Amino acid sequence: MASFQTLFIAIFISAFTFQTCLVECKFSKSMYFNWGAQHSSFLGNGDEVQLVLDRTSGTGIQSKRSFLFGSIEMLIKLVPGNSAGTVTAYYLSSTGSTHDEIDFEFLGNVSGQPYIVHTNIYTQGVGNKEQQFYLWFDPTTNFHNYTIHWNPTEIVWYIDSLPIRVFKNYQNEGIAYPNQQGMRVYSSLWNADNWATRGGLEKIDWNSAPFKAGLRNFRARACKWDGPLSISQCATPSTANWWTSPTYKQLSFGKQGQMKWVRDNHMIYDYCKDTRRFNGQMPPECSKPQF
Repeated sequence: MASFQTLFIAIFISAFTFQTCLVECKFSKSMYFNWGAQHSSFLGNGDEVQLVLDRTSGTGIQSKRSFLFGSIEMLIKLVPGNSAGTVTAYYLSSTGSTHDEIDFEFLGNVSGQPYIVHTNIYTQGVGNKEQQFYLWFDPTTNFHNYTIHWNPTEIVWYIDSLPIRVFKNYQNEGIAYPNQQGMRVYSSLWNADNWATRGGLEKIDWNSAPFKAGLRNFRARACKWDGPLSISQCATPSTANWWTSPTYKQLSFGKQGQMKWVRDNHMIYDYCKDTRRFNGQMPPECSKPQF
């Protein structure tokens, strides 16, 4: 009897750990519109969203929960046609002046020109870590997978399973890393024609409005943030905390090769190479290995 009770307790604890660490979500159950809800909607069975931008407003959506570490993914179909001046954003963020943030932003284009994917990371309220890429496919005709993988060791941005960027944890060398704050998941479509396309030279053509972007299959295989106690709980190596496995501490040689292809052929801006911007005083992480 005692052994049965021990087994039951072990199974209960294991199940509880799984439920607090791994989450798969429908938009309608896990997210809500935080602005622009009047002209946007959940579609299908609640696992699809249409974001809309017109002269009156854009649209924003956010998760009900915050997370600390794991894998956040979403299928996105971007605004077709002349999308100059628009930005479709998909990112993780905490709140406050010392917030952390991990960004995908898709900068609209003039018809026939490639979309730019703009990535950035904020730690303790400080960003200025931009890297940009031309997308190597048309992101407006089909849905494509965009994933942020975040663990105590590194952050990896993926597009259709191809890694495009890594930011490694060098906190022990005085470089800030986002590991102390839970972050919610956000997506939005908004007017950024003061900077988004050719530095703001190309403005939104409101004759083409409304602009629409689609979201599908939001999936958060991630650790739920339940306050400061989660800082250690979500980072502790365990089977439930699968993101702490040695497998995810560094990209495999195959994944490094895929990322090299993306960066060699499609990268158009890297803050770590912009010596004029930083007057030669480059951010310290720029001298560290990232792959």
